[in-house]
Amino acid sequence: MASYNRVVLVGNLTRDPELRYISSGTAVTEIGLAVNDRRKNQSGEWVDETQFIEITLWARTAEVASEYLSKGSSVLIEGRLKLDRWEKDGEKHSKLRVVGEKMQMLGGRSGTAGGGGPASSATTATTATSATTATSVAEHAPHVDTEPPPDDIPF
Repeated sequence: MASYNRVVLVGNLTRDPELRYISSGTAVTEIGLAVNDRRKNQSGEWVDETQFIEITLWARTAEVASEYLSKGSSVLIEGRLKLDRWEKDGEKHSKLRVVGEKMQMLGGRSGTAGGGGPASSATTATTATSATTATSVAEHAPHVDTEPPPDDIPF
């Protein structure tokens, strides 16, 4: 039987990221994400529901989140679900969480929603780098005609 464990979430941080390092030196950050869902109830009225999701980020992604994100920042997280199980005082516990594998900071530059402070300069740096990369790729890409030749139409 096939299986696929993939989660994509867009929401706002509920608290500042908590960066720590495990004994091997790998960075880990725990963040809380509030994801809003709007739907109609049985009487036809719009109802807002908010889900609070715990997310764990590792390595460089954890460091970037800790450096550039803060409470209220908008972010897109792609990852997988993981069920943690433990026993405490003879009682079994479990918690479903997301292990974030990719993160995209959302929101605008300074003065707009979705974070502030250092995140604004990070967005600018990312945009500048992306523009340079796109130009570099375009210079080296082979030329492709947008229209096929008339004798190459498949009907």
